[in-house]
Amino acid sequence: MVYAMSDIHGCYEKYMTLMEGLELKDDDMLYILGDIVDRGDGGIQVIMDVLKRKNVCCLRGNHEHDALMFLAEYAMPGGSGESDSLFAEFEPWLTDGGISTYNAFLALDDRDKRRVLYFLRQMPIHKEMTAGGKVFHLSHTIASKSRMIHPEKCKLHDYLWGEPDYEDVYFKDRIMVTGHTPTAFIDEAYRGRIWKGNNHIALDCGAVFGNPLGCICLDTMEEIYADEKNIMRIGMKDR
Repeated sequence: MVYAMSDIHGCYEKYMTLMEGLELKDDDMLYILGDIVDRGDGGIQVIMDVLKRKNVCCLRGNHEHDALMFLAEYAMPGGSGESDSLFAEFEPWLTDGGISTYNAFLALDDRDKRRVLYFLRQMPIHKEMTAGGKVFHLSHTIASKSRMIHPEKCKLHDYLWGEPDYEDVYFKDRIMVTGHTPTAFIDEAYRGRIWKGNNHIALDCGAVFGNPLGCICLDTMEEIYADEKNIMRIGMKDR
């Protein structure tokens, strides 16, 4: 089975509850579509857990992108170190939850710091794959339809900060799967739930804002939700 989730944002307890509920088998695959870190306190813990797993692939989100630049430059030997320009240059990231990631990173030993930076550097930007006989495009977010119909013209920014046209069908032969935008901003009725429509699945349920962490099985369209202690499943599970 192939699963996808997004925007954990440091909600380590919800993540672990969901992982225990999934009970991934050796031939299963989980894709996390970015924004593992920041805002919540457990982003580095989530990364350290992912590093132990062979069947989890994490795509880059805008928060990982900013964290990589900041941590490599200021939190490692040989970097610029703390300076007056630190908060000026990275204040938007720090004030958007990056300070929790920075502090947790500093608490690691040098070996684990290097492992985390390598993890952040090698995160792919997007991926296309097949599950349940359907083709899926996975990325943290996507650009407008007018840009995505010419993917060769898309830039990194489109996949990290793009603003999707949720009301439009981008492609008839594949389903777009993204995070980044909390589903309540797409439709208030989907607060805390996965949104589906127009060949698009949006996974950011706003876990860091008190909602469940959502995950979907792309083979069966089963939805799995977790809070700190409980799992809820919607849809048939066929394994």
